[in-house]
Amino acid sequence: MALVYGSLFQNSNPVHAFQLIGDGGLLPIDVNASASQQSPFWLHYDYKNQDSFQWIQQSDLFNDQVKSALSGHSGRWRIIRVGDGVLLTLQTLNTNEGQRPEQLVAFRVFINSRIIISSRHRKVNSLDSVINDLKEGVGAQSTGDWLVEVTDAITDEISDFTDSLHERLIDLEDYILHGEIPERGELALLRKQIIVVRRYMAPQRDMLSRLTAEKLLWLDDTDRRRLQEISDRLGRCIEDLDGFISRTAIMSDEITNMMTEMMNRRIYTMSLMAMIFLPTTFLTGLFGVNLGGIPGNEFRFGFSAFCILLACLIGTVFWWLRKSRWL
Repeated sequence: MALVYGSLFQNSNPVHAFQLIGDGGLLPIDVNASASQQSPFWLHYDYKNQDSFQWIQQSDLFNDQVKSALSGHSGRWRIIRVGDGVLLTLQTLNTNEGQRPEQLVAFRVFINSRIIISSRHRKVNSLDSVINDLKEGVGAQSTGDWLVEVTDAITDEISDFTDSLHERLIDLEDYILHGEIPERGELALLRKQIIVVRRYMAPQRDMLSRLTAEKLLWLDDTDRRRLQEISDRLGRCIEDLDGFISRTAIMSDEITNMMTEMMNRRIYTMSLMAMIFLPTTFLTGLFGVNLGGIPGNEFRFGFSAFCILLACLIGTVFWWLRKSRWL
C-alpha cells in the first residue's frame, strides 16, 4: 500500500484523523493529502455524516459485514476476526449533556496492525482521555496499545460510575433506616441504571477476555496481559452491580413493609376511634328518637347528667383498651 490516505480516504470527512508516530504521540493528518505508510493511523467517523457514510459503504478496505457495523446497522456486542484484524462493537456510558448514563453509547472499531477505523453517532467522551494522552506524548504507541488505552478508559468510566451508584445506595439505605421513604421513582431509576449497565458490560467483559486468546500479531504479551487485567477489573464492577441489585431488592421490600405498616397503623387507629365512640353513638341514637316518655325528660339537669354519663363511658372504654394493650 503506497498511499494510505488521500487516495483511499479522500472526502471521507472524519471527526478525528491522527497518525500514531510510535513514541506515544500523534500527528494530525489530512485525508485529502497523499502520504506513505510509516506508522499506524486512526480515523474516527460519525456514521450519520453523509460523506462518512458513503465512504464506508464504498470503501474497498472492508467486507460487507464490517461496512454494516461501521455504518451503525448493528448494535450487538461482537468480536469478528477479519484477516489480520478484528471488528469490535464497544459500549460505554452516555455522559453527553442532557442524557442519562444508562442510555449507553455504542461505537464500532475495525483495527489491525496498520489502521484503526472507528465510528459512532453520539460523542464518546471516554475517547477524550486517549486523545489527550496522545497529544501529551504519553499515549498509545501501536494499534494494540491503542486498543488497550481505549478499553482502559471505558472501564475507568464504568468503575467511577459504579462508585457513584454505591454512594447513592448508601444514602438511600441511611434514609430508609431513619424511617423515611424516598421520593417516588428514585429507587426505580437507580435500579434501572444498575440493571442496564450490568446487562451491557457483562458481554463486553467476555469480549475483552476473548481478545487475549486471539492470535493477533499486533497484540504483544504486554497488551494481552493488560487486556486481561482490564477484563478482570470490569468483572469486579459487574460483581458489585450484582450486589447492588440485591441491595435494591431488599430496599424495595423494606419500603413496601414500611408503607404496609403505616397503612395498618392508620386502619388500627381508625378502628380504635370507632370502638371508643360506638357506645356513645348507640346511646345518642337511642335517646334521639322522637318519642314521649323518655326517662329523665322532666329532670332539670337531665342533659348534663347524660353528657357526664357519656364521658364516663368513653373513659371506661379507653381504660379497657389500654389495659388490654390495644393502645
